[in-house]
Parts: sequence; C-alpha cells; structure tokens
Amino acid sequence: MLGGQTVLVASFAAPMFATNCWVIASGPGAECVVIDPGMPDVSHQLSEILDEFGLKPVAVIATHGHLDHTFSIAPIADGYNIPAYIHSQDRAALIHPKRCLSPEFAATLAGMEFVEPSDVRELRNGELLDLVGLSFRAIHAPGHTVGSLMFEVSDEILISGDVLFAGSIGRTDQPTGSATDMEETLRKKLLPLPDHLRVLPGHGPETTIAHERKNNPYLKSIKGRY
Repeated sequence: MLGGQTVLVASFAAPMFATNCWVIASGPGAECVVIDPGMPDVSHQLSEILDEFGLKPVAVIATHGHLDHTFSIAPIADGYNIPAYIHSQDRAALIHPKRCLSPEFAATLAGMEFVEPSDVRELRNGELLDLVGLSFRAIHAPGHTVGSLMFEVSDEILISGDVLFAGSIGRTDQPTGSATDMEETLRKKLLPLPDHLRVLPGHGPETTIAHERKNNPYLKSIKGRY
C-alpha cells in the first residue's frame, strides 16, 4: 500500500546482465513509469506487461548511465513519445556509454552508435517528480557511477538501482565509480532511510531497508565504524 492505495509493481529481467526493469503504477488500467529498461531492446517484454495490466507509460527513468540500464531508453521513450529522466552527470553516457564502462565491455560496442531520446530531462539531488499519482524523490547516490540515483517513492518504496542489492552493493571499480563516494552515499544517503522501505534493486531480488541494515555486510561495516 502507498498512501492508502494499492500500487502495482511489475518487473522483468533483461536478457543481458539480468537487469531489473521495473514498472510502477497506481494500479491496473492506469498510467505507469518505466525504470531501467535494459539490453538488448526490451520493448517487446515491456509491451507484454503493459498489455497484461492495461498500462500506459508516461515516463522512463534511468537510475544511472550504464548501458545495461539505458540500452532501451531511446526506443521506449520515442516509441511512446514520453520523456526520459537521468541525472545530469550521467546524461552523456546515453550517447557515449563507453565513458563509464570497463575497457573490456566498451570494446564490444565497436561500430555501434547511440542516440538520446527526443525528450531528455536532467535530474539533480532532491528533485521531486509527481508522476502517475505518486511522488518520486531523486536521491543523488554517487559511487557506482558519478550520476547514480535512487528514488524514494511516496515514502514506501526505494528504487535503489545499482547502489544497493540484497546482501551486497554496486561495484565501484569502473570509470566514474568511486569507493569513497559509495561509502559516503551509503552512510549519508542510504542508512538514514526508514526501515519500512521496500527496496527494488537494479539486479536480483527485492529486499527492505530493515533487512539490509541488519544483514548486509557492507552496511554493517559502515555502521560499525561510525
């Protein structure tokens, strides 16, 4: 329940890298927000969920600029004529994904060209998006990438992207990543969040802040040092 109403949360894992694409709406037959459509083009998988629940997408959001979270943003945003949201510091990765990828992964993209959606809107820390009858509060959470974002949805859900996973955190060894930034993000942005938040991560199963605060070794280590 969000704010006294049932919220529909649907998802599927993209074929490459098993990136979770989340679809959030106030319920069946309503407008929805699409988060982190991955690779390869997942438009067909998304359309199956939209058809199943009778949903109409009104926005697509990237938690960060890694290609396994942004590959399908352009076809989905332009295909449905909707805006795409991303942090200002990761926007360049929509056109130049190699800038925040490992050399090995970047080498596989030789010869490929990338374009932005027609309508890209930059987000910064603390911005509030009122979409589909819900509020999406952007939390700048650098560490995995310099422009990583989490979103607190109507004080009930945390979309954590690749910042927090069930039992783990995102890697920090790729370009624009930073272990120092990640530790500060976890300490200042994530640990203060309320226990009841349901966490929808970029990969793997969902969890809760309460469970991760108690069991996640990375969060426990930070708590023990401060």
